Amino acid sequence: MIITFIALACAFLVTGFLTFGRFARSDSWRATVTPLASIIGSGFLICGPILAREFGRAAIMAEAALLLIAYAAGAVIRFNIVHVENYLASAQRNDPVAWLARVTQGVLAIAYAISVAYYLKLLAEFLLKPFEPDPSWHMLASNGIVTIIILALSALAFGKGLRRVEHLAHGTVALKIGIIAGLLAGLGSWWLTNEAADPLPPARLSWDSIPLLLGLVITVQGFETSRYLGHAYDQSLRIRTMRHAQWIASAIYLAFLALLTPFLGRAAQAEGVAGILDIMTMVAPALALFVLVGAVSSQLSAAVADSIGSGGLMSEVTQRRLSVPAAFALAGVLAVAVVWLTNPFEVVAISSRAFALFYALQCGLAFSVARKTASARALQQVGFLIVGLICVVATLVGAPAEG
Repeated sequence: MIITFIALACAFLVTGFLTFGRFARSDSWRATVTPLASIIGSGFLICGPILAREFGRAAIMAEAALLLIAYAAGAVIRFNIVHVENYLASAQRNDPVAWLARVTQGVLAIAYAISVAYYLKLLAEFLLKPFEPDPSWHMLASNGIVTIIILALSALAFGKGLRRVEHLAHGTVALKIGIIAGLLAGLGSWWLTNEAADPLPPARLSWDSIPLLLGLVITVQGFETSRYLGHAYDQSLRIRTMRHAQWIASAIYLAFLALLTPFLGRAAQAEGVAGILDIMTMVAPALALFVLVGAVSSQLSAAVADSIGSGGLMSEVTQRRLSVPAAFALAGVLAVAVVWLTNPFEVVAISSRAFALFYALQCGLAFSVARKTASARALQQVGFLIVGLICVVATLVGAPAEG
């Protein structure tokens, strides 16, 4: 009971602070919230059981490596916010860099469409977890829920009601961060009130671990949204707030995994991508409800945002030949196809590959502009190539975790 009380109190306090605090209305916080909300999503919820199963007690090291890769990719995009944007502002349409930028936008549009399948697939898995449906029709029910949601979003897009849903989804960011704070407080309280812990599973590290780790890139993705907020915020603000968003998200991921350490043995045995619900129920039954509410709100808001992003980018890449609602519907068709052709673990890996390709192209843009304008030192250019190579490897070999 005390764990539940502490978790609820912390969640209410943080939600209230982020909703009514004076800084919450500042441009700096609003520019931080957009990438932050995209990064944390429910990725930190599925990472615990997956990493515990695949890496044992080395799970937190694997998470740190994943966050380091994401931060390096973020550094490349922060360079591009200034130098690539400035270069493209005066570049001719047939400039090779301009062509590469358009290809990059097209890849991002496809990555967003695939990520919609990822987000909604997780949403369906979390919704179904408490009911424990028969395995023979579990996948049918999960895919059916996702398809209905995508059809509803497409209808809203054609009816011009999607923006209202987006505003509502953005309004849940404070609640989502409050729920995360409550989860962390609840787990921390368990540490203070319990002495016994499960034996930690042995560390498992091998060359085969690399594809599995790279297949989880999607769980730390989202910082790139700052790159496309130029209509609302200046370059220096976007660079600073993207960096802050990655710092905050990294602290949340590592704290959550560290506090989950006593349960790594049971986490390794958890079934499905929603296995974290089983762990939270053991800590305190109310925390499972925290996870469920946080997961559903996170996935729905992320799916709406990425659906709009995908549709807008597809329309822009086709030079408005494809209207935004039509592009949105096309993205929905792609998302539905991915949903029906993959299982939850496969869609995580496919989404990761798509975003890894986007980050690789961003590295290509950074290197090209740096060479043309001498805006980066030789060592920094080598860094672009190294990060790009890592992203290419993630694109080619990123593998799904075992189900």
